Amino acid sequence: MSRTIKDILALFPSTTEQDWKQHDNGKGWIQNTAHADTSAFIEGIVYDNARVYGNAQVSGNAQVSGSARVYDNAWVYGNAQVYDNAQVSGSARVSGNAWVYGNARVSGDAWVYDNARVYGNAWVSGDAWETSPLYIQGSKHCATNVKHGSIAIGCEVYTFAEWLKNYKAIGKAAGYTPAQIKEYKAIIDLFVKIGR
Repeated sequence: MSRTIKDILALFPSTTEQDWKQHDNGKGWIQNTAHADTSAFIEGIVYDNARVYGNAQVSGNAQVSGSARVYDNAWVYGNAQVYDNAQVSGSARVSGNAWVYGNARVSGDAWVYDNARVYGNAWVSGDAWETSPLYIQGSKHCATNVKHGSIAIGCEVYTFAEWLKNYKAIGKAAGYTPAQIKEYKAIIDLFVKIGR
Protein backbone atom coordinates (compact mmCIF):
# COMPACT_ATOMS: atom_id res chain seq x y z
CA MET A 1 0.00 0.00 0.00
CA SER A 2 1.54 3.26 -1.08
CA ARG A 3 0.48 6.40 0.77
CA THR A 4 1.35 9.96 -0.13
CA ILE A 5 2.35 12.62 2.36
CA LYS A 6 -1.14 14.11 1.83
CA ASP A 7 -2.64 10.81 3.03
CA ILE A 8 -0.44 10.93 6.14
CA LEU A 9 -1.32 14.54 6.90
CA ALA A 10 -5.02 13.71 6.53
CA LEU A 11 -4.57 10.91 9.13
CA PHE A 12 -2.46 13.13 11.40
CA PRO A 13 -3.74 16.69 10.85
CA SER A 14 -1.74 18.17 13.75
CA THR A 15 1.54 17.25 12.01
CA THR A 16 3.35 18.86 9.09
CA GLU A 17 5.19 17.44 6.12
CA GLN A 18 8.48 18.14 7.94
CA ASP A 19 7.43 15.76 10.72
CA TRP A 20 7.58 12.71 8.44
CA LYS A 21 10.04 10.76 6.32
CA GLN A 22 9.43 7.91 3.91
CA HIS A 23 11.29 4.68 4.67
CA ASP A 24 13.54 3.49 1.83
CA ASN A 25 12.62 -0.15 2.30
CA GLY A 26 8.84 -0.36 1.78
CA LYS A 27 8.00 3.33 1.29
CA GLY A 28 5.97 3.50 4.50
CA TRP A 29 6.00 6.57 6.72
CA ILE A 30 7.96 7.24 9.89
CA GLN A 31 7.41 10.24 12.11
CA ASN A 32 10.68 12.01 12.96
CA THR A 33 10.23 11.13 16.65
CA ALA A 34 10.06 7.41 15.80
CA HIS A 35 12.77 5.08 14.43
CA ALA A 36 13.02 2.18 12.00
CA ASP A 37 16.27 0.43 11.09
CA THR A 38 17.18 0.49 7.40
CA SER A 39 17.00 -3.32 7.46
CA ALA A 40 13.34 -3.21 8.54
CA PHE A 41 10.53 -3.26 5.95
CA ILE A 42 8.11 -0.41 6.54
CA GLU A 43 5.02 -0.13 4.37
CA GLY A 44 2.69 0.96 7.20
CA ILE A 45 3.08 3.86 9.63
CA VAL A 46 5.49 4.17 12.58
CA TYR A 47 4.99 7.21 14.79
CA ASP A 48 5.29 8.80 18.24
CA ASN A 49 8.31 7.18 19.96
CA ALA A 50 7.86 3.74 18.42
CA ARG A 51 10.87 1.69 17.30
CA VAL A 52 11.23 -1.00 14.63
CA TYR A 53 14.50 -2.92 14.63
CA GLY A 54 16.28 -5.70 12.76
CA ASN A 55 14.36 -7.48 10.02
CA ALA A 56 10.94 -6.62 11.44
CA GLN A 57 8.14 -5.68 9.05
CA VAL A 58 5.24 -3.25 9.33
CA SER A 59 3.12 -3.62 6.23
CA GLY A 60 -0.30 -2.95 4.77
CA ASN A 61 -2.27 -0.49 6.90
CA ALA A 62 -0.50 -1.55 10.09
CA GLN A 63 0.54 1.06 12.63
CA VAL A 64 3.15 1.02 15.39
CA SER A 65 2.97 3.92 17.84
CA GLY A 66 3.44 5.15 21.39
CA SER A 67 6.62 3.63 22.81
CA ALA A 68 6.00 0.25 21.18
CA ARG A 69 8.84 -1.94 19.91
CA VAL A 70 8.76 -4.38 16.98
CA TYR A 71 11.99 -6.26 16.39
CA ASP A 72 13.85 -9.39 15.30
CA ASN A 73 11.83 -11.02 12.49
CA ALA A 74 8.41 -9.96 13.80
CA TRP A 75 5.73 -8.91 11.34
CA VAL A 76 2.82 -6.52 11.95
CA TYR A 77 0.45 -6.34 8.98
CA GLY A 78 -3.08 -5.90 7.71
CA ASN A 79 -4.87 -3.32 9.86
CA ALA A 80 -3.07 -4.39 13.03
CA GLN A 81 -1.95 -1.90 15.65
CA VAL A 82 0.85 -2.15 18.21
CA TYR A 83 1.00 0.73 20.65
CA ASP A 84 1.64 2.03 24.18
CA ASN A 85 4.62 0.04 25.59
CA ALA A 86 3.81 -3.19 23.76
CA GLN A 87 6.52 -5.35 22.20
CA VAL A 88 6.39 -7.81 19.32
CA SER A 89 9.54 -9.88 18.74
CA GLY A 90 11.05 -13.12 17.53
CA SER A 91 9.08 -14.50 14.58
CA ALA A 92 5.74 -13.36 16.02
CA ARG A 93 2.91 -12.16 13.77
CA VAL A 94 0.20 -9.60 14.52
CA SER A 95 -2.33 -9.25 11.71
CA GLY A 96 -5.88 -8.59 10.63
CA ASN A 97 -7.54 -6.08 12.95
CA ALA A 98 -5.60 -7.24 16.02
CA TRP A 99 -4.35 -4.79 18.64
CA VAL A 100 -1.42 -5.32 21.01
CA TYR A 101 -1.11 -2.58 23.60
CA GLY A 102 -0.40 -1.62 27.18
CA ASN A 103 2.64 -3.56 28.41
CA ALA A 104 1.73 -6.66 26.41
CA ARG A 105 4.37 -8.88 24.78
CA VAL A 106 3.97 -11.15 21.76
CA SER A 107 7.06 -13.22 21.00
CA GLY A 108 8.51 -16.45 19.68
CA ASP A 109 6.35 -18.02 16.97
CA ALA A 110 3.07 -16.68 18.37
CA TRP A 111 0.35 -15.34 16.07
CA VAL A 112 -2.26 -12.78 17.10
CA TYR A 113 -4.86 -12.09 14.42
CA ASP A 114 -8.42 -11.33 13.36
CA ASN A 115 -9.99 -9.05 15.99
CA ALA A 116 -7.85 -10.24 18.90
CA ARG A 117 -6.81 -7.86 21.68
CA VAL A 118 -3.68 -8.53 23.75
CA TYR A 119 -3.21 -5.89 26.42
CA GLY A 120 -2.33 -5.02 29.99
CA ASN A 121 0.58 -7.16 31.13
CA ALA A 122 -0.35 -10.15 28.97
CA TRP A 123 2.32 -12.27 27.28
CA VAL A 124 1.69 -14.49 24.26
CA SER A 125 4.68 -16.55 23.22
CA GLY A 126 6.17 -19.76 21.95
CA ASP A 127 3.69 -22.55 21.45
CA ALA A 128 0.65 -20.28 21.37
CA TRP A 129 -2.61 -21.20 19.65
CA GLU A 130 -2.69 -20.71 15.91
CA THR A 131 -6.48 -20.79 15.98
CA SER A 132 -8.91 -20.05 18.76
CA PRO A 133 -9.05 -22.86 21.32
CA LEU A 134 -12.12 -25.08 21.40
CA TYR A 135 -14.91 -23.65 23.58
CA ILE A 136 -18.29 -25.22 24.32
CA GLN A 137 -21.03 -23.79 26.53
CA GLY A 138 -22.62 -26.66 28.43
CA SER A 139 -25.82 -26.58 30.47
CA LYS A 140 -24.00 -25.70 33.70
CA HIS A 141 -20.47 -24.48 32.87
CA CYS A 142 -18.41 -23.71 29.81
CA ALA A 143 -15.62 -26.04 28.69
CA THR A 144 -12.44 -24.60 27.18
CA ASN A 145 -9.27 -26.17 25.79
CA VAL A 146 -7.23 -23.81 27.99
CA LYS A 147 -3.80 -25.18 27.12
CA HIS A 148 -2.48 -28.03 25.03
CA GLY A 149 -3.84 -31.29 26.42
CA SER A 150 -6.01 -29.69 29.13
CA ILE A 151 -9.65 -28.75 29.59
CA ALA A 152 -11.22 -26.23 31.97
CA ILE A 153 -14.82 -26.97 32.90
CA GLY A 154 -16.06 -24.22 35.18
CA CYS A 155 -13.10 -23.58 37.50
CA GLU A 156 -11.71 -27.12 37.29
CA VAL A 157 -8.67 -27.61 35.04
CA TYR A 158 -7.29 -31.08 34.32
CA THR A 159 -5.49 -32.90 31.54
CA PHE A 160 -7.46 -34.92 29.01
CA ALA A 161 -6.41 -38.14 30.78
CA GLU A 162 -7.41 -36.83 34.21
CA TRP A 163 -10.85 -35.80 32.95
CA LEU A 164 -11.42 -39.17 31.29
CA LYS A 165 -10.46 -41.01 34.47
CA ASN A 166 -12.20 -38.77 37.04
CA TYR A 167 -15.10 -37.01 35.28
CA LYS A 168 -17.80 -38.76 37.37
CA ALA A 169 -16.20 -37.89 40.72
CA ILE A 170 -15.44 -34.31 39.63
CA GLY A 171 -19.01 -33.89 38.34
CA LYS A 172 -20.58 -35.27 41.54
CA ALA A 173 -18.38 -33.01 43.71
CA ALA A 174 -19.50 -29.99 41.61
CA GLY A 175 -23.17 -30.91 42.10
CA TYR A 176 -23.85 -32.12 38.56
CA THR A 177 -26.92 -34.27 37.92
CA PRO A 178 -26.43 -37.70 36.28
CA ALA A 179 -27.68 -36.18 33.00
CA GLN A 180 -25.12 -33.33 33.24
CA ILE A 181 -22.33 -35.81 33.99
CA LYS A 182 -23.30 -37.69 30.84
CA GLU A 183 -23.43 -34.41 28.87
CA TYR A 184 -19.98 -33.33 30.06
CA LYS A 185 -18.51 -36.78 29.36
CA ALA A 186 -19.59 -36.29 25.73
CA ILE A 187 -17.96 -32.83 25.74
CA ILE A 188 -14.74 -34.27 27.21
CA ASP A 189 -14.73 -37.00 24.52
CA LEU A 190 -15.10 -34.33 21.83
CA PHE A 191 -12.22 -32.30 23.26
CA VAL A 192 -10.00 -35.38 23.31
CA LYS A 193 -10.97 -36.14 19.71
CA ILE A 194 -10.59 -32.69 18.10
CA GLY A 195 -8.97 -30.47 20.74
CA ARG A 196 -5.29 -29.73 21.12
